Amino acid sequence: MSGRIKADDIVYVREHAHIDEVVSAAGVALKNAGGGQKKGLCPFHDEKSPSFHVTPSKNYYHCFGCGAGGDVIDFMMKTEHLSFTETIERLASQIGYTLRYEEGGPAQPTSQRSRLYAAHLAAAKFYQDLINTSPDAAHARDLLTKRGFDKAACDLFGVGYAPNSWDALTKHLRAAGYTIEELEEAGLSKMGERGPIDKFRNRIMWPIKDISGDIVGFGARKLASDEEDQGPKYLNTSETPIYKKSQVLYGLDMAKKEIAKSRQVVVVEGYTDVMACHLAGITTAVATCGTAFGDDHIRIIRRLLMDADTFRGEVIFTFDGDAAGQKAAMKAFGDDQKFVTQTFVAVEPDGLDPCDLRQHKGDLALRDLIAKRVPLFEFAIRTELKKHDLNTAEGRVNALNTAAPLVAAIRDKSLRPEYIKSLSGWLGTETEVVTAAVNAALKKVSTTQVPSEAPAADAQWRPNPTEPTLMLEREVLKAKLQMSGLVFGWSTIEDEAFTHPAYRELRRIIDSFGTEPLALEKVEDDRMKQLFTELSVEPVRTDGAVSEKYVSSIVARLREVLVSRKIADLKSSLQRLNPVENQEQYNAAFAELVALETQKRGLHELSISSL
Repeated sequence: MSGRIKADDIVYVREHAHIDEVVSAAGVALKNAGGGQKKGLCPFHDEKSPSFHVTPSKNYYHCFGCGAGGDVIDFMMKTEHLSFTETIERLASQIGYTLRYEEGGPAQPTSQRSRLYAAHLAAAKFYQDLINTSPDAAHARDLLTKRGFDKAACDLFGVGYAPNSWDALTKHLRAAGYTIEELEEAGLSKMGERGPIDKFRNRIMWPIKDISGDIVGFGARKLASDEEDQGPKYLNTSETPIYKKSQVLYGLDMAKKEIAKSRQVVVVEGYTDVMACHLAGITTAVATCGTAFGDDHIRIIRRLLMDADTFRGEVIFTFDGDAAGQKAAMKAFGDDQKFVTQTFVAVEPDGLDPCDLRQHKGDLALRDLIAKRVPLFEFAIRTELKKHDLNTAEGRVNALNTAAPLVAAIRDKSLRPEYIKSLSGWLGTETEVVTAAVNAALKKVSTTQVPSEAPAADAQWRPNPTEPTLMLEREVLKAKLQMSGLVFGWSTIEDEAFTHPAYRELRRIIDSFGTEPLALEKVEDDRMKQLFTELSVEPVRTDGAVSEKYVSSIVARLREVLVSRKIADLKSSLQRLNPVENQEQYNAAFAELVALETQKRGLHELSISSL
């Protein structure tokens, strides 16, 4: 066991791990938002309009929808579910920095999750070396070659071979220093009747990577006959601390940049389909890993596509032409409503999957399949119509009755009239008849209240960002946090100038730093951390560049507002005093009033002249 990571190294990692790069690597597409800000869809809650802001200059992030915020370390801890030590080790590895430990510990990762990542990397190398060198892997190489994948293609995707041995990998990794407990937890080994054995044997191995490129599991295709191997044709790593199949898409690490760039993702059904698409030039292809396409996958894709009203993209599903493929496509019809993007289906008429299509007809045929995609709504409706004999009156009526609810289920109201027209043409029925059927179906659709996109912030402590009476206080605090060097009159601001308890507390925290740089990690209260990051990334409300003059003007204006409140209170007190009975007190209060009026005029002139 090594000791703690040296404090200086933690500071170095925090300052040199760029948050915009880490956020992008986590699958959040960022767009420039002006003022040194970037924004995207929040990874911590579902939303249609981007409210997740990143400030690279500060290495902070904040979501104005759900309130999540922090620095680059905090972001990775939350998105990757890592401990603090694991996060520092991961970030250090990404920026190529060698950590030092208090006891002079090794540069090797010591946290448990890091050990699991390292074990998978070692296993992948073991499998890949075997497929390239072992005579026993000849069958695996031949099968891949017949599917159209040469050595270069297999190397690109890290395809390997698990030997037909009880414990070859287990022995190899134990010799490298991994314990049986670690190998079991990683899903690489399991206990047999006579001790630990390999989880995968005599199979072609595909390393499954998370979005950042770390290997978290394996997909394995059996090579033996059913008589020799009773297991399933495809076997995937069981869920582990680093592998959650519902949150992983095979090929996403390779496709993420092109997905974000082209605003398109192609969803296929298998590992070889992903390989075939990428090799054919469709570099936005991904696949699920032994599970159905679900809500977690949708969230991942939406963040990459920047799936919002102003950032539309395309999701293209490819399915086999058989009954199972048709059923999967119809399921996708329901999921489509969770995208703002346009959703399409590409189904090969002869029933070929993308890998087979490339193998039999070439790269161009596969690219044509994607190019000839059809809208998912159209596909779903036409699929339903195929079940009926449209040459008979009864068949057309039955088809209308089953297709109308599909049109009614389209949430985008602007699309419904277009599909009513299309359905009318496909059926050969008057538009008015179809419209009436769709309207009838709409009445039967249960209306459920759409939950709020973002959880409401705790109004008891968090100031309302749009509250006019607090706007000036907020702007001054933002200026101090974002450009402290421009705030020269900070010490002159009275404590009472901040009227909201949260703003007063934040001012106290800022003052506690003294001459030290403002640092989020030194803020102890979680709520104040949230407010700290929120104001650190929120754009300053000015049309022009933020200058020293502008900052001086809002500081002066804030103080002027406070003086105005004091003047109002003092005038109220004077009205209640009898100048004869309380002459001394009255005179003192009047003198104070004169002084305050003079101070107010000076501050007003300063606020005006600084603009």
